[in-house]
Amino acid sequence: MTIIKILAAHLGYYPTPLNLTYAWGFGSISGIILVIQSASGLLLAMHYTPDTFGAFTSVEHIQREIIYGWLVRYTHSSGSSVFFIAVYSHIVRALFYRSFRKIALWYSGLIIFLLMMATAFLGYVLPWGSMSYWGATVITNLFTAIPLIGDYLTAWLWGGFAIDTQTLKRFFALHFVLPFGIMAVSGIHLILLHECGSSNPIGVCSDRDNIRFYPLYFYKDLFGVLCFLIPIYIWTIFFDPQCFMHCDNYIRADSLVTPRHIQPEWYFLPFYAILRAIPSKGGGVFFMFGSIIVFFFLPWIAPFKLCIGGYSKLWVSFFSTFLFNVLILGILGARVVEEPYVLLSQFCTFYYFFYLLIIMPIFSMFETLLFIKKKSNN
Repeated sequence: MTIIKILAAHLGYYPTPLNLTYAWGFGSISGIILVIQSASGLLLAMHYTPDTFGAFTSVEHIQREIIYGWLVRYTHSSGSSVFFIAVYSHIVRALFYRSFRKIALWYSGLIIFLLMMATAFLGYVLPWGSMSYWGATVITNLFTAIPLIGDYLTAWLWGGFAIDTQTLKRFFALHFVLPFGIMAVSGIHLILLHECGSSNPIGVCSDRDNIRFYPLYFYKDLFGVLCFLIPIYIWTIFFDPQCFMHCDNYIRADSLVTPRHIQPEWYFLPFYAILRAIPSKGGGVFFMFGSIIVFFFLPWIAPFKLCIGGYSKLWVSFFSTFLFNVLILGILGARVVEEPYVLLSQFCTFYYFFYLLIIMPIFSMFETLLFIKKKSNN
């Protein structure tokens, strides 16, 4: 009975701002995809063999010989990309409307994102295709750039002195366990959301403008889920299941044969472009991790007092250029390391940090002055 009351309080009677748009539905969409990914991953784990001799064959066995194994595999592999599409949309909405002002909620969301990235990378290695092997080799070697502990950390990840069966077993175990961490932090994220309240497009909250989550937002989120998930899943699973995959990953991993161009999945490409834009290995690793860690400092370096950005043409223009810049970084991350791609990557990397560390604090100062002026007039 207590559980029913808790669910009713959080899913039915939770007070929600009246003016939320469909952009606020990507959180619910992400939660549903997480459940689908966990269920499909559990089914795949029942037939997967975590060793260098059987990993690639077991994946082929799942697709070709298990009843509806192809459906489960493509649901899981395509679902990771759909998951990142939903989460990236959720983050873009939060950045545009400055939801990072709710610090605890923002931090819990960033932790979920980091766990997602780790889980996705580990899962990308498991099929043991050519791109999986060499992608794992490139990414794990980055840890050697960490002073003092880099070599030891890399050896621990590998389980030896090279990527082998021990590495695959460790990656499989971590890939299986980390989603439970994502679920736990997602629960905390939801609790914090209901504790501090949801943001809204105008940034002004009032209890008089709140309504119950059910039925309006329940059906609104359900409609958003149907319009977003069903078309993407149907297209990727039944019509183009390889659209998010690299063709080299259908070749068994071989340490003696290097792909012409090594690249990660599409959702890592902007960070990969930042890594390659810096000439030194240590500097590239620093800026790549810094491009994610910088979001933890946004509540402190850009403490917005108001939320007028959505109605400011200047803010919309700068934010649009930032999104375009990230898109260009993603395109450059898929290119070979040669000019003019390296120079363009360096320019886009500069603007990425310039926007987050300079432009956003300037807007924050400007809106803080407006906030002080408004209070003095009142």
